[in-house]
Amino acid sequence: MTQEQFSKYSFLLDRTARKVKQYAQQKFNLGDFDITVDQWLVLKNLSENELLSQTELAQLVFKDHPTLTRIIDILCKKGYVERVPHPQDRRSFQLHLTTIGVSKVKELKPQIAQIREKAWENLNEQDFEEFKRILNTIYTNLEE
Repeated sequence: MTQEQFSKYSFLLDRTARKVKQYAQQKFNLGDFDITVDQWLVLKNLSENELLSQTELAQLVFKDHPTLTRIIDILCKKGYVERVPHPQDRRSFQLHLTTIGVSKVKELKPQIAQIREKAWENLNEQDFEEFKRILNTIYTNLEE
């Protein structure tokens, strides 16, 4: 692959990722979800895991610590997330959803699934499999 082809494909990948996030955030705003796409990623990952440290959560949502701290602070103020002292490390906390947070995730899951389905319209099963294979290859190429 030439450098020019690589640049074009990288641009397409980046442009598409930004468009997906922009579209989702627009729908979140119109749906009055009371959260952002990034906040949803945190809530969703906390709903799928019992207790997570901030470091573990940062790895799951691909956010740096300062950005994730801001997101968590907002979600705590909204009553969706709670910090609890880590049982083995007094200097750190574990994160979990509050009862209100669990309800919020249950409420939004079907609506967010519909938003995601829009991006996948007009693609068949073979398209999905090839797309998954390509993305996994790119990801693996960049792992250290």
